[in-house]
Amino acid sequence: MSEVCKDIMSSLNELIEIAEGKETGAIIHKRTVREPETFTPQQIKELRKETGMTQKVFAACIGVSAKSIEAWEGGRSRPDGAARRILGLMKSHPRFAEDMGILITQ
Repeated sequence: MSEVCKDIMSSLNELIEIAEGKETGAIIHKRTVREPETFTPQQIKELRKETGMTQKVFAACIGVSAKSIEAWEGGRSRPDGAARRILGLMKSHPRFAEDMGILITQ
């Protein structure tokens, strides 16, 4: 058996021990991902206005159509998970689009 196979088998055996609740000395990092924030139509409109963007530019920064922004602000539809994540980043960091190179001001 090659060294690589031995390492894989050893790792798998250790994983089984961990799953069975046995102490192995392994360092385990647990990560929890928060759900994206939800936004009301008014909050979306306020966020867009705070950034000084038109619906068209705001939509381009998020990666959706201007019609989507119009529908969100009008309460006819809601942003999905990925869009909600970006809206949350923009809310927390007002210069997010500029800092990430998404929006270039000339």
